[in-house]
Amino acid sequence: MKKQYAVIGLGRFGGSVCESLSKQGLEVLAIDTSEEKVSNFMNIATHAVIADSTDENTLRSLGIRNFDHVIVAIGDNIQSSILTTLLLVEAGVKQITVKAQNDYHEKVLNKIGAHRVVHPERDMGVRIAHNIVSKNVLDYLELSDKHSIVELMAGEAVSGKTLIELNIRAKYGCNIMAIKQGDDINVSPSAQEVINKGDILIVIGADTDIQRMEKVLFHDDD
Repeated sequence: MKKQYAVIGLGRFGGSVCESLSKQGLEVLAIDTSEEKVSNFMNIATHAVIADSTDENTLRSLGIRNFDHVIVAIGDNIQSSILTTLLLVEAGVKQITVKAQNDYHEKVLNKIGAHRVVHPERDMGVRIAHNIVSKNVLDYLELSDKHSIVELMAGEAVSGKTLIELNIRAKYGCNIMAIKQGDDINVSPSAQEVINKGDILIVIGADTDIQRMEKVLFHDDD
């Protein structure tokens, strides 16, 4: 049986989540107070309804507690976001992800029981900043305050060398999770894997170790 998802709030973030889930063939209920926004998702989501998520009876009539995962993506109305989240927690929804506007909003959401809080604008800002600082950093995903996953493009400094020659784990404490070579992705590459210029290495490690490795092996080739 397919998992069921509900997305509350069909702004830029919520709409993107709804569309992405739907494209994966998942069952998605799209909810918003705006008739115009709901009509835009009639042919995208499995179901799209105009509803006020701050009304407990409305949520109950939608059978919200039966959904496996509810994403609260309400835009600027922090009060509505908090009240909606509280009602979902009280209804016993298994997994609740909420978009936060700021740190204060996040603290409240965590206190009332949200399972996951996201900051899409802040997170995207961090990723763009890393990309601006180094042209070899293609993407960046923060795992915690101290650990991340990054995509690094191989330059001349590592081209033609094997992973065992680079000895990245021993020298820098980082692990190569996968290597992208064109359209091919080699997950858990062997120590004999040869790196070529333009290959993309997916690396996991402590931020300080990744930065140290990047300065030595993945500095810009001007």
